[in-house]
Amino acid sequence: MTKLLEKAFEEARKLPPEGQGALGAIILDEIADEAGWAKRFAETQDQLARWADEALAELKAGRTTPLEFPRRK
Repeated sequence: MTKLLEKAFEEARKLPPEGQGALGAIILDEIADEAGWAKRFAETQDQLARWADEALAELKAGRTTPLEFPRRK
């Protein structure tokens, strides 16, 4: 466990039970959300690879147009 997380738990222990419960629910929701995003991202890797291959083929075939962005001053 990192020092920062240890410190956060130390501070959380000072909260009343309702606050601790609310904080616990937030943390668990964030962990579940992060796991969901990681799963969805992993499931899209094949499609992303196909799109990358298509983009490279378009580039090699000369069917792309360079993007030009305004220069910052």
